[in-house]
Amino acid sequence: MIHDSFGYSDATLIIPPVLVGCLQLFDGVRTSQDLQTELSRLAEGSEIGNVAQLLADRLSEAGFLEDETYARLKERCHASFAQSPVRKAAHAGKSYPGDIDPLREVMRKYLPSRAASTQDGMIAIAAPHASPEHAWRSYHAAYQWLTPELQDRTFVVLGTSHYGEPDKFGLTRKPFETPFGKTRIDDALVSGLESQPAVLMEDYCHAVEHSIEFQVLFLQSIYGPDVRILPILCGSFARSIEEGGAPEDNDCVNRFLSALGEIAAKESERLFWVLGIDMAHMGVRYGDNFAAKAGIHEMELVRKRDQQRIERINASDAHGFWDLVKENKEDLKWCGSSPLYTFLKAVPKAQGTLHRYEQWNIDEQSVVSFGGMSFRV
Repeated sequence: MIHDSFGYSDATLIIPPVLVGCLQLFDGVRTSQDLQTELSRLAEGSEIGNVAQLLADRLSEAGFLEDETYARLKERCHASFAQSPVRKAAHAGKSYPGDIDPLREVMRKYLPSRAASTQDGMIAIAAPHASPEHAWRSYHAAYQWLTPELQDRTFVVLGTSHYGEPDKFGLTRKPFETPFGKTRIDDALVSGLESQPAVLMEDYCHAVEHSIEFQVLFLQSIYGPDVRILPILCGSFARSIEEGGAPEDNDCVNRFLSALGEIAAKESERLFWVLGIDMAHMGVRYGDNFAAKAGIHEMELVRKRDQQRIERINASDAHGFWDLVKENKEDLKWCGSSPLYTFLKAVPKAQGTLHRYEQWNIDEQSVVSFGGMSFRV
């Protein structure tokens, strides 16, 4: 099954198993004759007719080939996002109820109780960006610490950019809209960061990304629809993982981290940080050669390795954490590593506490780990 996670195309194609291997030939190098030859081999002498042309036509019509159709669909979606006055809810009616009354009901389940007052020195939480339906206990473990006295803060939401460019940070001035209503954006802080060379302004990835949208949902549930936020999508630091060294060895990344750190120090009394992160992604869905089961076999070792990373995070040891991330070319596939590292560099004295850790079988052969954390200085 092929679908477009960027949302350029709303088509879904089902490819017969015998043809799946042919998809690798659509690489811009191989020709239609190469495709015809491969299909003939697969058919073992049987008549294949115009299957090659039909396959190419269907992929193109759906917007799944890098051609004029794809370019047109991409341009249309980017223009629509650029012209929209708000960042519309992308996951309402899918990952959470799209109607206000059912949404309020499930949020009462997800946030059954909260702390009476903000703990001294608390400046941040880290919550999952996995489905709230399945990860709500870890969301609660983080969001239980948010109290009414934080109402007027700007919430700096650092989310994983699953679709964005490596070593880039996506910003937007568009208020986030959910069934609860519209947030406010801290325009002054956006202006303080938008000139950085690592910044992608009005990054289209915001239009489809869930890692910040889910945090907005919880913030609005606690503080009302017009909560003020600074949403930042953090691209992966893939080059650092592949080549070694620290993310800030990239000068553009270093300049952004420095600028964010200056804002964190200057505006510390009016900011609160929210990290939308998941941890390990293991099993068949994520390219491993084993079926992962939460809490047993390979996943028990993953738990121990997750804990090692969490210990470095809790100790505010950014470089120690990153040394573990780079280990084995990041075979744990933590998709929250870049927001975490960004936070640890921006607020270097933050000490973390893990309140809950979970492993969830997202399907029968694959597991995602996540948790709820808080940070104090």
